[in-house]
Amino acid sequence: MQIWIGADHAGVALKDRIRDMLEADHHQVTDQGAHTGESVDYPDFAASVAQGVSSGSAERGILVCGTGIGMSIAANKVSGVRAAVCHDLETVRLSRRHNQANVLALGARTLEPKLALSMVREWLRVGFEGGRHDRRVRKISSLER
Repeated sequence: MQIWIGADHAGVALKDRIRDMLEADHHQVTDQGAHTGESVDYPDFAASVAQGVSSGSAERGILVCGTGIGMSIAANKVSGVRAAVCHDLETVRLSRRHNQANVLALGARTLEPKLALSMVREWLRVGFEGGRHDRRVRKISSLER
């Protein structure tokens, strides 16, 4: 799977661990930065990853900041993106099954790295249920127009 990832300064260390895991799992990963702990603006990285997903260059996106909240807010401004902040395995599963989330936002300050890595793997594994959820996702998409 083609996955674009990005982080601000608070999320660099976790992003790097996620990238390494994804590459070990044979995914194609494009790292949009940041690459150091020097203070940066998270909307820049959220926009880059979200635009990759929106354009089809990436199948999925993963964003990491302190809480995941800022990244998700910024990413959701890009047409076609459904970014979800997730906190555990259940929210990860539901973000895919019910919301067809195509961008995962994680909080480096709120998650243990081991759990975050498990969440990423689960998020990539779980599919969209469709059915009644398809109607709802179409309604979300119609809000972009």
